[in-house]
Amino acid sequence: MRAILQRVSRAEVRSQHEVLGSIQSGFLVLLGVAIGDSEEDAAFIADKAIGLRVFADAEGKMNLSLKAIGGEMLVVSQFTLLADTEAGRRPSFTRAAPPDDAHRLYSRFVSIARERGIKVECGRFGASMEVELVNDGPVTIVLDSRIRK
Repeated sequence: MRAILQRVSRAEVRSQHEVLGSIQSGFLVLLGVAIGDSEEDAAFIADKAIGLRVFADAEGKMNLSLKAIGGEMLVVSQFTLLADTEAGRRPSFTRAAPPDDAHRLYSRFVSIARERGIKVECGRFGASMEVELVNDGPVTIVLDSRIRK
């Protein structure tokens, strides 16, 4: 499972001119589910995102977590994060999980974040969407459940 976290002052996702989700301060999470990913991977990424200390404290230092600031998450599915670009110029997406598996684990990620007390808004799984955001910092972090230390 791979996630791109963008620290935002606001973010919104739309599909066909309908607002699906909107947040203020927190993370826009672009989430890709790979073949072989599990609920353990969803929990690892959710807990890592919630606990990352990348929000400013009173002294302006990146020292506070999403939970500590009462931040929100906007979660958008994005299978293209699993693109294989090693050969040629056209990406292959064979590493991405089949839609049913990906949807189940995407939903589990959202549930875990909510269980941890985070307000979560979502895109529409599998839909063509437009994402608008103000990246605060900018701060962008890549998390990958296959790289655990």
